[in-house]
Amino acid sequence: MRFIIMHKTNAQWEADAIPSKELVATVGGLLGEMTRAGVLLSGEGLRATSHGVRLNFSDGKRTITRGPYQGTREIPAVFSILNVESIDEAVDWASRSVEGVDDVEIDIRPVTEPWDIGMAPKPEGRKTTRYMALRKANDAYEAGTPPSPKQKAAMARLIDETTRSGVHLVTEKLEPSSKGRRYRVTQGKLSITDGPFAESKEMIAGYVLFRANSLEEAAEWAPRYAVAVDCHELDLRQVADEL
Repeated sequence: MRFIIMHKTNAQWEADAIPSKELVATVGGLLGEMTRAGVLLSGEGLRATSHGVRLNFSDGKRTITRGPYQGTREIPAVFSILNVESIDEAVDWASRSVEGVDDVEIDIRPVTEPWDIGMAPKPEGRKTTRYMALRKANDAYEAGTPPSPKQKAAMARLIDETTRSGVHLVTEKLEPSSKGRRYRVTQGKLSITDGPFAESKEMIAGYVLFRANSLEEAAEWAPRYAVAVDCHELDLRQVADEL
């Protein structure tokens, strides 16, 4: 089984702060341990919302909000990592991904690269940027309603087309929050809420994707990850086997 831990942002990261060497070392140490344990699949951080856009689809209309923006319906449902030359290209891809679906919100933000935080120089001649397109959950998703055959076929065609062109890197669908857990750190004390849980106003700052045999086994990593990234809230979610 695959699981994802998504930790939430705060005012510091929204202000484009650079992580300290100590924080980078602590997170790197935990990820190294997960790698040695043979469970780590991937992990990314995200830039502040000032670098992103939010798309709202309702009544057949699309509204684009340029960042910075505040959290609203922050239960992730599906995310894709795209490799494109502009955020407008990412917007076009995300818009195509939800054709025929109403009442949807998608946040698009750049993935944090080593050169964004001073850890390495940007590769010479690199023209593309990686973006995460994060689709939020709606009532149908949280109820476990699968997409229609038409919607699944359209998404498959889009992924196939853009994977061959090098634009689409990965897409993952999360199981409803009823199969997850939320962790909060308040005044140094950890509280745990089993899903389903209410929409959060806290936007994600990054994630780690890994393997575990059960939710209980996956949960062994969550408190340690919260300490490593020094966050106040994170969600542990199961990743679906198919879109």
